[in-house]
Amino acid sequence: MEQNDKPRLTGVHFLLTYTCSYECDHCFLYCSPQSVGTFTFNQVKDVLKECGEIGTITRIYFEGGEPFLFYPLLLKGVRTAVEAGFKVGIVTNCYWATSPPDAEIWLKPLIDAGLTDISLSDDSFHAGSEENLSPKYAAEAAETLELDAGIICINPPELNNDRGGNRGEPIVGGGTRFKGRAADKLTDGLPVKPTGTFNSCDEEDFHNPGRVHVDAFGNVQICQGLSIGNMWETPLSQLMSRYEPQSHPICGCLSRGGPVLLAKEYNVNLDGEFVDVCHYCFNVRRALIDRFPEYLTPRPVYGL
Repeated sequence: MEQNDKPRLTGVHFLLTYTCSYECDHCFLYCSPQSVGTFTFNQVKDVLKECGEIGTITRIYFEGGEPFLFYPLLLKGVRTAVEAGFKVGIVTNCYWATSPPDAEIWLKPLIDAGLTDISLSDDSFHAGSEENLSPKYAAEAAETLELDAGIICINPPELNNDRGGNRGEPIVGGGTRFKGRAADKLTDGLPVKPTGTFNSCDEEDFHNPGRVHVDAFGNVQICQGLSIGNMWETPLSQLMSRYEPQSHPICGCLSRGGPVLLAKEYNVNLDGEFVDVCHYCFNVRRALIDRFPEYLTPRPVYGL
């Protein structure tokens, strides 16, 4: 990759914590109340400083896990990012929105700090069989406070033969990404495809990633559990300037031939069948985690 072809990052997503108030079957980070790994404020500042050094980043997101579980850190992080000149968003499961007036109490300081937008998870994974009113309360409070709010709704996978595709071929709907806990919990009974068809990845741009996720362990992830390096060891600006996908032992294979090439390159032969490219890729990477621990990390994201 030539110097002028280096990735042009425009967004950095803080995985502020892996701890979550829920333990959803669809979570591609395997988050739960028992998960560990939370930023300190000094680490937040270090990442934001590097974002400024890179010069192309305009947006910062705080997500998790559940970032509201560490509200003082979240609030100070938002304020510091805004003061540094970034637009700032949050992704949340809304557990804190017990009523519209209470939700306003949580949101108002963040808005005063300069929060630009918020994404609210509203689906059955978070509520189970009960109606989940928290996202609706949060959305109502955001509207009252004139905060831009979007809804993230991922439903359990389902089979649907009536939405196009080849005649008689089942379509998996619901928006689930079959990696993380979803790869282990939600694939039973779903239609599978020959592994030879998984020869490309349309989910990530390995040559020019527009955003990365950074966790409290320093992992800079292009895809969940796929790191290009550790920014506590090498500053983010240097990691991005040095990044060449073809020399990365995992990204290089995935960019050239998807998880099929990754499995072939390292002699990974898996039993079983797979729903889609994410499902197969996740399992191939998990089989390689002991061989490439610095790139396939952190282990809990793989359920290990």
